[in-house]
Amino acid sequence: HSTSASGSHLAGPCPPSLFAAMAAVLRRRAVLALSSSTRASSCAAGGCLRAAEGPWRARFASALAAASNGTNVAQHLAAPRVPASGPTWGGLARRQVRLFSALPPHEVVGLPALSPTMEAGTIGAWKVEEGASFSAGDVIAEIETDKATMDFEAQDEGVVAKLIAPVGSEIKVGAPIMVLVEDAADAGAFANYEAATTVEEAAAPAPPPPAAPAAPATPPPAPPSAPAATTAPAAPAPVAPQDRIFASPYARKIAREMGFQISDISGTGPRGRVVAADVMEFEPSLAASSDTVPGTAAPVPIAGDGFLDFPVTEQSQMVAAQLVQSKLQVPHYYLTVEIELSALMELREKLNSVLPEEEQVSVNDLLLKASALAMKSVPEVNSSWMDTFVRVYNRCDVNVVVGVGDSLLTPVIRDVSGKGVKSIADEVRAAVDGAMDGSLSNEALELGTFTVVNLGMYGVKTAAPIITMPQAAVLALGAVETRVLPNEDPESEEIYRLAPVVSATCSFDHRVVDGAVGAQWMGSFKKLVESPFTMLL
Repeated sequence: HSTSASGSHLAGPCPPSLFAAMAAVLRRRAVLALSSSTRASSCAAGGCLRAAEGPWRARFASALAAASNGTNVAQHLAAPRVPASGPTWGGLARRQVRLFSALPPHEVVGLPALSPTMEAGTIGAWKVEEGASFSAGDVIAEIETDKATMDFEAQDEGVVAKLIAPVGSEIKVGAPIMVLVEDAADAGAFANYEAATTVEEAAAPAPPPPAAPAAPATPPPAPPSAPAATTAPAAPAPVAPQDRIFASPYARKIAREMGFQISDISGTGPRGRVVAADVMEFEPSLAASSDTVPGTAAPVPIAGDGFLDFPVTEQSQMVAAQLVQSKLQVPHYYLTVEIELSALMELREKLNSVLPEEEQVSVNDLLLKASALAMKSVPEVNSSWMDTFVRVYNRCDVNVVVGVGDSLLTPVIRDVSGKGVKSIADEVRAAVDGAMDGSLSNEALELGTFTVVNLGMYGVKTAAPIITMPQAAVLALGAVETRVLPNEDPESEEIYRLAPVVSATCSFDHRVVDGAVGAQWMGSFKKLVESPFTMLL
């Protein structure tokens, strides 16, 4: 069922020739998709007819009439010339095709959000080159955050016309990173393409360009321009895959903040990967080249005042804002208990006596298990404040805080209460190794329902950590100390005994966990640790 240019309705089945031609036009102008986060909304033929106005409505009506007469309808469906002030197709695609620009049909792809909390990322490496085609499932680029390196995979086929974002550039989610076309022959038209600030701006129809000679088949040499001081510098050429420098996201972050070139640093990690320690130990004076690049030198103290100003990345600013928000909005309170570890360490020795050295469990693994089991006794702690309701989780997923240089990562261990201690130990080892070499996946860094931080290796006795919203609690474990305790064994002649003791402090959200409930959880945790055989019940 269609509508003519005059508004009358033309009833009856759609002729096959018209249907095929309409489908070809819509397919030709369909928005390419690289990921679910950037896939343009599809539009059925009927929806397009309803949305189209003016020249498009007239052309479809003309095509229908032509089909009824048995003539060729393809010429009636050519894209009409639409004035800049006329209606556009900008609302038909969620993002980025310029249907009416002087350029061939194309898509400006923005940086996708590869996780629910991702707000910015860094182009770690391009896996495609300009002019190259790709298929669904191909890796287009490596996207780095402060926490992980993730692959950006294609969900459809296409051709790369222009790589906008150079390797190493830090980009906000949604900002343009590349241009795609359907036909490889169209790629050359984008040699001098300049992206808009956002993908949404790129989606807006461009005004008609002034009359100009037809562009040659191959991109012309760059014309003379104004002095360099008044022109924007050209973007660095994207690094080809073979030039990839392997480095952890955190190492790249430190290198940027300290003004080092990551390519100047020798890596000591797997496959020569540059890790944070390599950057911290790097001596610029020992670099092979003595010629410095403007803007890449290490920060210099200002006028001998004895301080250095280091830039703060957008990711660091985001983390800082989240911590401030948590401290301001969440009514923290803190409870501390001292727990004897004699029985727990005895259990650990028995477990490790039957395990290979590389699979042995630690005291921390057993404490993680105890904290998750305590959630079963007091489930209110394993919950979140959701403003109008409280969400209580059925499973305890524990984030484990891992120190990497002067930063922290919090990989998640899923369903800790439902796993054996050996499985917990294996997952914690894998998480720590992944944090150190920067190989943690995005899923491994998702937020759990509870957090445990162990500061004992630093000699810290007690700590009062900040809760990560929307979690309701975070547990801090201190250093194990040897204490003199009363000897409660009636058969012993000794009045006192020596025993290992750890101090455990938990920060609670008073909106969710009131003081009595928090005390119950601490008591349950203490009982499980001091009587670890009860973890088997």
